[in-house]
Amino acid sequence: MRHRHPLHPALVHFPVACWSLATAADFAGFIWGEPVWRLAGILMVTGTVIAVAAIAAGFIEYMKLDENSPALPDVHRHMLLAATAWSCYAASLFLRVQTGSLSSPDGFAVALSAAGFVSLGCAGWMGARLVYGHGIGVAKPPSS
Repeated sequence: MRHRHPLHPALVHFPVACWSLATAADFAGFIWGEPVWRLAGILMVTGTVIAVAAIAAGFIEYMKLDENSPALPDVHRHMLLAATAWSCYAASLFLRVQTGSLSSPDGFAVALSAAGFVSLGCAGWMGARLVYGHGIGVAKPPSS
């Protein structure tokens, strides 16, 4: 039997990179101003859109799990943390869009970005626990 590579782990790298750089750019924007906070906004848009595809792919993998899987509590934590990260970044993005264009983020928008980053890191840690601890998405070697 041939195992297919799950799409979710391939997709999550894009929102993780975009959002992480967006948070760094948010803080750098306090020093370097508009070019950097504008970059943060563009990265947030990109990460938030691509995250929808990553979430959909993750949900497909979730649907394949047995209802008695011992991994389910960790899966639920991972999903909650990822949803929290998405919500924080989407809310931060919403706060910086004025009349259809990006504006300088206020302190609350940057705080949401930072909270999203913390949630994202925790979601990633839980995702690694699912792969390395529970073997979710890992192809089993063929038995002889």
